[in-house]
Amino acid sequence: MKDRLIIGELARQVAEIAALPVQQETIRLWKALNALRPVRPMVMIDQVPWHEMNVADELTVRSQDDFARSLETRLRRTLYAWNHMRADMVVEPFIDLRMVLGDTGFGIDTKDVTAVTDPASDVLSHRYVDQLKDDADIARIRAPRMELDAAATARVEDQAADLLGGNLGVRMEGYDPWFRLWDIITGWHSPEACLYDLALRPDFIHRLMRRLTEAHMTMLDDVEARGLMCRPQSLIHCTGAWTDELPAAGHPGTACGPPARPSAPPWPAAAAGDPARPRARDVWTAGMAQIFSAVSPAMHKEFEIDYAAPWYARFGLGYYGCCEPLHQKIDIIRLLPNVRKISMSPWVDVEQGAERIGPDYVFSRKPSPAFLAWDSYDLAAVEADLRATLAACARHGCPVELILKDISTVRYHPDRLWQWSALAMRLVEAQH
Repeated sequence: MKDRLIIGELARQVAEIAALPVQQETIRLWKALNALRPVRPMVMIDQVPWHEMNVADELTVRSQDDFARSLETRLRRTLYAWNHMRADMVVEPFIDLRMVLGDTGFGIDTKDVTAVTDPASDVLSHRYVDQLKDDADIARIRAPRMELDAAATARVEDQAADLLGGNLGVRMEGYDPWFRLWDIITGWHSPEACLYDLALRPDFIHRLMRRLTEAHMTMLDDVEARGLMCRPQSLIHCTGAWTDELPAAGHPGTACGPPARPSAPPWPAAAAGDPARPRARDVWTAGMAQIFSAVSPAMHKEFEIDYAAPWYARFGLGYYGCCEPLHQKIDIIRLLPNVRKISMSPWVDVEQGAERIGPDYVFSRKPSPAFLAWDSYDLAAVEADLRATLAACARHGCPVELILKDISTVRYHPDRLWQWSALAMRLVEAQH
């Protein structure tokens, strides 16, 4: 009963915020950006060091049950972000939860040793154990099969709905599709071994990529056929994904979709064309090859883009990139079908990136989180950095978003993020 009271009250507060007209106005602005007709640049903050952010017990969890604590954590973080660093966040009148999906895996599991610098942080360093020595190891890779545990999924939905007390809806979501083969491979093979083999054993790498790509495509076929795909997303890789272009033509439903309650849950299999059974072309995908920061555009194309292209062709829209600097690789990214946003990490040449992207994609700028990690916080340097990005994109007609992420630490000064949010919003609103 105590857990229900705590979570019900927090859900009520979130629901009041979700009902504000500003939510639909912000969604309109995200849709304009994602349609490459921006009203102004957009701003979002994600991957926050929450263990450093608690002020006046705003993030202190009081529920007892583990599931209740997870819901309470999400609700408290939503309220905290809205009150202190909302930027262009959208608060929606429902909570997304994952269906309970069994996953047979790819046949190889990551083995690593981790190192910790701050025990309160979930940011870890990894040293990976090489498990890809030869073709026999490649042969171990298989297509994962996902199995829906409908009973367990229904129990999760019922428990969440009971705790939320009818204040917020519950949406049970399926598989969220990513194509990040090189993140997987580095965990199996180690970054050093990957880079050596790209140069010394290219045929081995091609055999590995063919096998792992085929496994992904087989998995995608199976997920789509059995109605386990997620609905059109609100977020894709820490950025707003709201759009009028999804679901694709010929599919009923809206881009955001209704909460799963009180309508019927999205299982068992529904009839073809039912928005409870999205197809790949109804949703966004995202991908990256972060280790390819160290390879040429030609090698990046040969060992990543050529394999990713068939995957991206299946989807409605796509996001490409993460931390790897891509300003010199825009030409090869153009070979990927349906890409709409390209990551411009802290290590890019902003001017070159903006010139090569032009009006054709969203320049998804990732400002450096390092500004927030020094002993002293230089807000003037932050402003100069943001202004440089906005000016370059304005010169070259680039739709642009500012996505602050990978924030490992703010040195236990949460107000640094609050100030960053206020500054970024002031700068982008000045361009409206």
